Amino acid sequence: MTSLVIAAVFAAIVTVVRFFKTLDNDLGRAASTPVVTGAITGLLLRFAHLHGAWQLIAVGVLLTLAALYVRLTGEESEPIDGMLLGGYTGVAAALAMTLGREGGSRTLAECLLAAAVAGFGITFASFHVADRTRRLILDGVTAAAAVLAAFIPSMVHKLSAIDDSDIAIVVASVIPLVAISSVFQQWADVRAELRHEASLGLIDERDVRTASHPLLRFGRAGWKDAAAHREFVRLANKIALRKRQQRSRPEEMARLYQVEIIKLRMQIQEMSRIDHAIDNASAHRAAEEEVPSDTMAHSK
Repeated sequence: MTSLVIAAVFAAIVTVVRFFKTLDNDLGRAASTPVVTGAITGLLLRFAHLHGAWQLIAVGVLLTLAALYVRLTGEESEPIDGMLLGGYTGVAAALAMTLGREGGSRTLAECLLAAAVAGFGITFASFHVADRTRRLILDGVTAAAAVLAAFIPSMVHKLSAIDDSDIAIVVASVIPLVAISSVFQQWADVRAELRHEASLGLIDERDVRTASHPLLRFGRAGWKDAAAHREFVRLANKIALRKRQQRSRPEEMARLYQVEIIKLRMQIQEMSRIDHAIDNASAHRAAEEEVPSDTMAHSK
């Protein structure tokens, strides 16, 4: 029962953290594949009847394969996004493995750690490595790291006698905190990319700070529509991401990224134009309503 509560709270927190990082509220599209893949992985592990070290090795390897499938079928993203999606996979796998059984908290911690490491490593390879052979090698290293991560909860329990539920709580807390810290760490990089966009005249200089700041981007920032501003920020941050990805890609792939960047630029320019037009129209309407009144009586 404890593991179910931890899993539910973790999934809710990851959902909030993912929105904080990406401003993308389409949870169903993002989480469906990791959850289904994780559930299938958990069922395979449940019916494999493995125990001890063999089960932990299988957890690390299969969750790495699950992360690879999520990467190949989903949108290309950053390593931290892969880690958060891995969290969904790990929760689903753990629940499928332990539903109606004992030892759920330790299994949850094992699956969360393995899936988070696998999601991070697999996405890191996609983000930073263009050569397919090197990427496969890095995927193999990721699988080994995921296996080692799966061993950590049982090792900590043996060395310190910490309760399994406490270990699961710590693991479920660390993953969202790492994701939040990454947003602040990337602040300077995103701001530099958007400043370059402003120097090209593609966005207003006033939008650079509010679009890149981890907290200010949730506000209105002078826009008439707060929701429109958040969408503007999401697209602007996606431009910054694609520009960073473009630099590590072969020439042919880089051209495809450039096409996407151009489309995104056109979208945010149109959004900014519409907001300015609404702002100017409101100012003009307010000026027209200020009709001077002559209260002096003219009498002869």
